[in-house]
Amino acid sequence: MILIALLAILIVGGLVAWVAERWHPLWPRFISLLALGCNFLVLLALWLWQPDPFMINGQGAWLITLDRPWIPHFGVRFHLALDGLSLLLALLTCFLGLMAVVASWTEIKYRIGFFHFNLLWVLAGVLGVFMALDLFLFFVFWEVMLVPMYFLIAIWGHEHRHPASFKFFIFTHSGGLLLLIAILELAWTHHQNTGELTFSYLDLLGASPDPETAFWIMLGFFIAFTIKLPAVPLHSWLPDAHTQAPTGGSVILAGVLLKTGAYGLLRFVVPLFPVAAAEFAPVAMLMGVMGILYGAVLAFAQQDVKRLIAYSSISHMGFVLLGVFAWNAVALQGAVIQMLAHGISAGALFMIAGALQERLHTRNMRRMGGLWAQAPRIAAISLFFAVAALGLPGLGNFMGEFLVLLGTYRASVPFAAAGALGLILAVVYALIIVQKTLHGEPEEQRHFTDFSTKDMVAMGTMILILFWLGLYPQPVFDMAHPALEGLQQLTME
Repeated sequence: MILIALLAILIVGGLVAWVAERWHPLWPRFISLLALGCNFLVLLALWLWQPDPFMINGQGAWLITLDRPWIPHFGVRFHLALDGLSLLLALLTCFLGLMAVVASWTEIKYRIGFFHFNLLWVLAGVLGVFMALDLFLFFVFWEVMLVPMYFLIAIWGHEHRHPASFKFFIFTHSGGLLLLIAILELAWTHHQNTGELTFSYLDLLGASPDPETAFWIMLGFFIAFTIKLPAVPLHSWLPDAHTQAPTGGSVILAGVLLKTGAYGLLRFVVPLFPVAAAEFAPVAMLMGVMGILYGAVLAFAQQDVKRLIAYSSISHMGFVLLGVFAWNAVALQGAVIQMLAHGISAGALFMIAGALQERLHTRNMRRMGGLWAQAPRIAAISLFFAVAALGLPGLGNFMGEFLVLLGTYRASVPFAAAGALGLILAVVYALIIVQKTLHGEPEEQRHFTDFSTKDMVAMGTMILILFWLGLYPQPVFDMAHPALEGLQQLTME
């Protein structure tokens, strides 16, 4: 029942937060912190307890599971489970949810209860995506997280929020429809071959569609997940959505929602279609390299600080795509570390950008000079996360990118060499942030508050996590290894 409780706490917490605004505007914030804090502690206890992994239907290394009939007539079950991979991403989800609530504490001034309702329901949908082992249930959670995210952008976003929210919804919902078609086709093909109608991920791992059918179904899954990743050329919704979203929405979007696309590639695309994915791997790795380089080049052409961070996210997630389709142990561990480190660093950068916009009423870096003298705490924190984004050794981002490139080198030297250029370009846009925001003279005299103790505690926690991922990532490797090894074994059978 732990898995049900993880979802129920967020769903019920969102409803209670919505209603609680009637009595006091602080109540929704504290209710959200309580709900996310409870989930985070439960997941952390599950990690520290480390139950012995077990097999389900002869597959995987699962830590905890729940399997109940849901729609038996169509072979749909309410099947949830956590392994090391999904546990790490669930922990990231709840942690960044806490950071999003902190970042929104003073920014959100109207319809506070409804804001926190949507925030918690987005996170509930994300947790469901990471836990679902029935493909129909997975699709339900995939769609559930889109609607509240649309409201977060459309209601509490910035000046061009409406077109940005429409673009986000059209792109991601189109990918969802393609995903549904691919799931139905896979289930129907399995039914024709075996006479069994099922949407169980573990059963469909044994499906054997003919090569041409497998390729087209795989392509449907791939496009749906790379829209969310996003990969070039399916990325154009992301800069607008990131730029126009409120700070909490940007933290969740960059830190969590993008990871659902990466998780889908890891969990579904390659294991379900090993032969088709292997044949398609050069194209996917080329898209990864294109994303790394294109995102980095576009990043240092921006003046809007949130847009710069958005394009840098495209570049960083390109490493994940590269690592997934290199499909060896080193590259996959690098992809996992990169997902976690990018979630933390990008979330922190968006929190900083949101704090600056709230204080200066602008996102234009040309008007942000001189922060060292006026806000030394903001400046020091900004410098740290800027150098984290460029891949400074000793921090989590470097560890993830290095392992991805090392694993890619074993699979393809040209792709590894091209991807390494992204590390050089990252230095350029990171230094642009530092130069334009921290140094020089401000355009006008201004007086604003520096980071508070609450902000420093949040930022300090994120700094410690990046140091931990960079200097001692072994616990993460140990947790993810059984799941990743199980996924690799599925492609060798």
